[in-house]
Amino acid sequence: MGITTKDLAQICGVSRTTVHRALHGTGRINPDTKEMILRVAKENGYRPDLLARGLVKGQTFYIGVVVLDVKNRYFAQMLSTIGAEANKRGYFVNITLHGDDKETEENQLTRLADYHVDGIIVSSVNEGDQYKEFLESLDIPIVSVDNKIAEGIPFVGIDQKQAMMDAAGKVIDRNYEKIVFVCPPINNAGERNVYVHRERLKGFQELMARYGSIETGYLTDWNYLEHLDEMIDPVKKTAFVCTADEFALNIMKRLKKSGLRAGTHYGMIGFDNIDILDYVTPRLTTISNSVEEIAVTAVNLLFDLIEKKKEGIVPEPEEIVKILPYQFIEGETV
Repeated sequence: MGITTKDLAQICGVSRTTVHRALHGTGRINPDTKEMILRVAKENGYRPDLLARGLVKGQTFYIGVVVLDVKNRYFAQMLSTIGAEANKRGYFVNITLHGDDKETEENQLTRLADYHVDGIIVSSVNEGDQYKEFLESLDIPIVSVDNKIAEGIPFVGIDQKQAMMDAAGKVIDRNYEKIVFVCPPINNAGERNVYVHRERLKGFQELMARYGSIETGYLTDWNYLEHLDEMIDPVKKTAFVCTADEFALNIMKRLKKSGLRAGTHYGMIGFDNIDILDYVTPRLTTISNSVEEIAVTAVNLLFDLIEKKKEGIVPEPEEIVKILPYQFIEGETV
């Protein structure tokens, strides 16, 4: 059995209250006494009983995070930032992956709540008022990122619609005569939450409606790579606007086999600005949806909600929605 705070108090010749003040940085304590207690604790391998501390404070010092997967670099970057931010506050992160399955996500949220995590961040494949009622029944602070679930559920994201309008606008400004919108996830609309891609589709369609002379094309199912040849126009200057960098990179890889290079034979814009783009040639032009900023903001909002819940404060509607700025990242592909 490890050394306890009672043991530390006996060794140091002080009260357990003084030991607690030294270990947790609370209350008034002589600096020399604090330094002595911390030194003795380290020398004797003292480890705090977080479970006992949590029971006393009504906290577990864990937050849950539920996302699609970690193969997608966007989510890998998000999880890395969430973990770092939570660690600064002395919290651990319980990460679960729903794999784009609605029932799996619901089960994971229930399990996290049963383990009494202090709060949850979720990128959801569920949406609607009925799911909102389920989340509220868990009686735990929850923040959604990217995919908006319903009005009243705390949310952090960017203006997806306007970001896509800006992306398509850059292509139009560079005199492309045919623009192809690439968005396989929209094929799943109605089956799961595709809010992000739905908003990007709205932005693209709204902008293109203003330019009747520009031909538009759509690749909106998961076998999009099989239809590339029919989309490349030998006469009209063609560009692809994708709702994820992953789709853009897959198209560039496939067309490279035909001797076609992005930025030379066709235009290409991605979305997300994932970190591996720094190692891709030509450098993909894309939209940065500020994944690190979204992660930091989501953590800050979650802890704010945790504190408000402890104090019995109901946050105002404007306090639970955070729309962050995005950035156009100039590359070499348009």
